[in-house]
Amino acid sequence: MNEVLHIINEMSPFLLLGFLFAGLLHAFVPSKFYTKYLSKRNFKSVVNAALLGIPLPLCSCGVIPTAMSLRKEGASKGATTSFLIATPQTGVDSIFATYSLMGLPFAITRPIVALITAIFGGQITNLTDKSDSEETNSLEEKEEHCCCHSHKEEPKEEHCCCHDKAEESEGHCCHCEEEIPQNATLMQRFGIALRYAFVDMMEDIGKWLVIGLVIAGLITVFVPQEFFAIFADNTWLSMLLVLAISIPMYVCATGSIPIAVALMMKGLTPGAALVLLMAGPAANMASILVIQKRLGTRTLLAYLISIIGGAIAGGFVIDYLLPREWFTSTLVQQGACCEATGTWFQWTCTAILALLLLNVAWKKLKK
Repeated sequence: MNEVLHIINEMSPFLLLGFLFAGLLHAFVPSKFYTKYLSKRNFKSVVNAALLGIPLPLCSCGVIPTAMSLRKEGASKGATTSFLIATPQTGVDSIFATYSLMGLPFAITRPIVALITAIFGGQITNLTDKSDSEETNSLEEKEEHCCCHSHKEEPKEEHCCCHDKAEESEGHCCHCEEEIPQNATLMQRFGIALRYAFVDMMEDIGKWLVIGLVIAGLITVFVPQEFFAIFADNTWLSMLLVLAISIPMYVCATGSIPIAVALMMKGLTPGAALVLLMAGPAANMASILVIQKRLGTRTLLAYLISIIGGAIAGGFVIDYLLPREWFTSTLVQQGACCEATGTWFQWTCTAILALLLLNVAWKKLKK
């Protein structure tokens, strides 16, 4: 039980940060920005999304609400997938931490692999998921012909969007985001951001997030870290083993660094350690469930294939094409990254997250 609470405590600050960032994007960044740079199903939008995501300090859980917000604001599936892959694999904070613990070669290789993997995944999504353009056209048609801008207007179709969230259409809640006045004050925008982040986004993905986090927590608790060292001398088996454990398991970009260092100290190859650094933060059960639910099975497959292929390719480049001493000369031993019981800040974030989820559950029960 203590281990599960420890995992939740680690994740809750990143989750709240991700929801808040989504709200701020919604309230302060004009939707035209996303339409201009991320909405088209082309290579440029995928690259823009990857470049946007790499420096952001969001983990694999915190990136979920932000990415779903980008999607709802008009980003294409390819750009959203690219953002989902690039953002959790690295960040400004994890790049500096990687440099301090694992050296400059790892710090340079990590964002490069993240960029290539994200671009590949986004482009594969664009090429394979043709439903994206159909959904975009459908949404544009509904917005033009079906949205009601006042509570006095009646929805024209079953799935009509209404800007008055109190309205319902044939059992379907009108859940479009309210239009933000151009002359809205700073405080008004902050209010809109908070409501969007901690009410609307919680309602959209809270259920699937909780289910995924519970599964990820159980996997993390019942799979011992020592299991990684069994096949330390075999690159192929090491990478497959790391993938099998790290993909469903929750581990953030920064938290994965001391684990990778400890495993390398036990004999794990630098390439297999890179697989952990890339695949662990980029995917877990929470991400997998939300992506499948909101973006579809094809997008999920492109997402997982890109992460797995990119991590393994990067690992083999390190193990077979680059000097091993580049990646082993600066290793230092690192203790546990955080207290087993959690800090007061983590407990506070966990309590806030629990209250927000209870609020969503209570609202659903009242309907």
